[in-house]
Amino acid sequence: MSRPSDPDRLMRWTLVLAALAASTALWWPMPVEANVRIKELAAVQGVRSNQLLGYGLVVGLDGTGDQATQSPNTTQSLQSLLQQLGVTLPPGVSLSPRNVAAVLVTAQLPPFAQPGQTIDVTVSSMGNSKSLRGGTLIATPLRGADGQIYALAQGNLLVGGAGASAGGSKVQINHLSAGRIPEGASVERSVPTPLLDGEALTLGVNASDYATAAAIAEAINRHHGDDTATPLDGRSVRVKMPAQPGARLAFLAAIENLTVQLAQPAARVVLNARTGSVIVNDAVTLGPCAVAHGNLSVTISTTPVVSQPNALAGGQTVQAEKSDIAISQQGGALIALPAGAKLADVVKALNSLGATPMDLLAILQAMKTAGALRAEIEVI
Repeated sequence: MSRPSDPDRLMRWTLVLAALAASTALWWPMPVEANVRIKELAAVQGVRSNQLLGYGLVVGLDGTGDQATQSPNTTQSLQSLLQQLGVTLPPGVSLSPRNVAAVLVTAQLPPFAQPGQTIDVTVSSMGNSKSLRGGTLIATPLRGADGQIYALAQGNLLVGGAGASAGGSKVQINHLSAGRIPEGASVERSVPTPLLDGEALTLGVNASDYATAAAIAEAINRHHGDDTATPLDGRSVRVKMPAQPGARLAFLAAIENLTVQLAQPAARVVLNARTGSVIVNDAVTLGPCAVAHGNLSVTISTTPVVSQPNALAGGQTVQAEKSDIAISQQGGALIALPAGAKLADVVKALNSLGATPMDLLAILQAMKTAGALRAEIEVI
C-alpha cells in the first residue's frame, strides 16, 4: 500500500480546513431581528396593580418588641386597641410593650382581585424592635391612595432569619425586622378596570419607541384586518375590540401571543453610580477620539502619639495624632479610537489600562460631552 505524498496530504488538509470554515460560518451567530410577543412589549392601559398600606401591631414577641421610652407610638396604639376591646386601664398605669411592635404593612392589590380573595403582605418594623420572629399581626386595614379600605391583613409572620444575644455579644442571620404573611390579607373591595368599557382599548408600550408601537400595530392589523390597531404615539396603540366580554377576552389573548419583529434598539448606556456598573447595548458606537487614563491616589495615615511632660513641670499627659499625607499619580497612556468602534472594545482597552468601573463612569460621560459617544446615557 503506497503512502500519500506531501502534495496529496496538503490538499487533504486544505479540504478539511475549508469544511471546518464552512461549518463555522453556518453556526456563527449573526445579528438578526428579535421576535418578541406583544405581551412582553405592552399591556392594557388602566389594568394594573395598586399599592396598599396599613399601620398595625405585631404581638407575641419574645421580649424583642419596641421599648416604651423610645417608641411611644407603640404604647399609645396598644392603649387604643385595648379601649376598642373594652379594656380600660386604671389611671397612672403605664404599659411596657416588650412583646409588641409597631409595624407598617404593605401589599400589592392585583388587577381583577375580587372580595374574598387573598393576597400576600409584607410586614416591616417601624420602631426599635430587635426581631419580629414568632410574632402575630393583628387585624390591620390596608388602604389605597384614595384612603379607602381595600383589604384586611392578619396572621403569623414568616421571618427568614434567626438571632441571639447575651453578655454584649450578638449573632444574627439575615434580617429580623421584616417578614411576610403568605395570603395574609383578604380583599374587601375590588378596583374597577376599563377592560370592558368602550369600543376600543389602548395598549401601553413598556418603553417609549415609535418603531415598537408601529410594529405592534402592524402585527395586529396583519392578523385581524386593517384599521384594527392604530399607533397614537411612541407609547400608545389604540385597538378596536369586540363588544361581547367573552369575545373581548379571547381577542386580547390572541393579540398577546402575536410576535413582533423588533429592529435594533436605540443606542443607550446605563450607568449605576452607586455600584459602578456599566451596561451598554450593541447599538452603541463611537466617533474618532483619543482617551488618556491615569490614577490619582491620596493616602492619609494617622498615628497616635503621647506627649508626656517632665516630672516637675506640673503639666498633663496629652494624646495627639500625627498624620502623614502622600499623593501619587500614575501616568496614563493615550489610546486613539477610530470612528465607528464598538463600545465593548473601548471598555476592554480601558480595563487593560487598569480603569475601574468608577473610572469608566467618568470616562464615558466625558466622551458624551465631547460628542464622541453616539448613545443616550442614563444614570440610575
